Amino acid sequence: MYSGNNSRASSLEPTPGEQDLERRRQQAAGDSGTPFSASTYHLLALLIAAIGFVGLCNNLLVLGLYIKFKRLRTPTSLFLVNISLSDLLVSFFGVSFTFLSCLRNGWAWDEAGCMWDGFSNSLFGIVSLMTLTVLAYERYIRVVHARVIDFSWSWRAITYIWLYSLAWTGAPLLGWNHYTLELHGLGCSVDWSSREPSDTSFVLFFFFGCLVVPLGIVVFCYGHILHAVRMFHCVEGLQTVHVIKILRYETKVAKMCFLMITTFLICWMPYAVVSLLIAYGYGHLITPTVAIIPSFFAKSNTAYNPIIFIFMNRKFRQCLTQLVCVHLLRFQRILKGKPAIRSEKPVRPIVGPQKARDRPKKKVTFSSSSVIFIITNDEMQQIDDSSKDTGTKANVIQVKPL
Repeated sequence: MYSGNNSRASSLEPTPGEQDLERRRQQAAGDSGTPFSASTYHLLALLIAAIGFVGLCNNLLVLGLYIKFKRLRTPTSLFLVNISLSDLLVSFFGVSFTFLSCLRNGWAWDEAGCMWDGFSNSLFGIVSLMTLTVLAYERYIRVVHARVIDFSWSWRAITYIWLYSLAWTGAPLLGWNHYTLELHGLGCSVDWSSREPSDTSFVLFFFFGCLVVPLGIVVFCYGHILHAVRMFHCVEGLQTVHVIKILRYETKVAKMCFLMITTFLICWMPYAVVSLLIAYGYGHLITPTVAIIPSFFAKSNTAYNPIIFIFMNRKFRQCLTQLVCVHLLRFQRILKGKPAIRSEKPVRPIVGPQKARDRPKKKVTFSSSSVIFIITNDEMQQIDDSSKDTGTKANVIQVKPL
């Protein structure tokens, strides 16, 4: 029975992908067995958990604000929501695999897990970059050509963004290059070091289509935006108050988008440089310690974008302030022992006619939690419920809490 089990086990040959994954594990481990010490793994686990938690909370906040407040639902805001969605998915999928691997002192998943980790991180990263590129183009046609986009334009653009990103990240799944373990052994990506002609061609076209082309579009758009703003300030006849306000607002939005693009490039450029060095045969210069820092720095970009467009976008900032004030008022009401739910029982109107025939066409009732302002023709007149005098008209304004 033992020899039968042994022969059966020996017949189960590992697949080429599993052999490559095991070879990558041994390469990352080196002579010491693991590329990092146990304390370093614990520190990396804490760091990646903090990045994922902050990114998850920030992007959930943005999505919650967009769903709750209707005034945020604009065609331009759809692109910001698309970025938050992709960053949210990176914060969940891209962090969870790496976090568990840090806890186990090495890659803890099989070939399918490695493929999913490389595919998901690449997909959501490209979606964010392409969305920022489309935002730059939207600012270009808005400021330079004074064209306003609608929701159909935004939805079509978002659909093309996802299809374009799926085309590039799905190619390795179909055989044009492949996803494998990175040098640090805590995540997977495209095989940058492969010398196969098909793999090197994919790396070349990938950098051109997902880095060079988007950067070229961004430089073109913001170069024309800067030129248009300078020309506008030189023409004194166009500087009416209304036009200045519109241009000032559009310029602020353009600055916000430019800051988001700059932050994205700062976070991802070290990772791109390391990948290019490995692709061009300088992988021996890259150690696991050098490789892990750009990888974690790139994932940290998911926490920055929500902060940028909440504090640089006036509408998002006002909605966040309103949401915080509402929760503070509810918390204060709870501390005072008052019910948090507003009473729906109507209260007798403060000002109203005494006879049925003198009733106005519109009857106004007030909630017990409302703030009432009573305005009369005579500021010195006293309001008395028992008064029979109906000759004086009183206007009542109801101001509801936030």
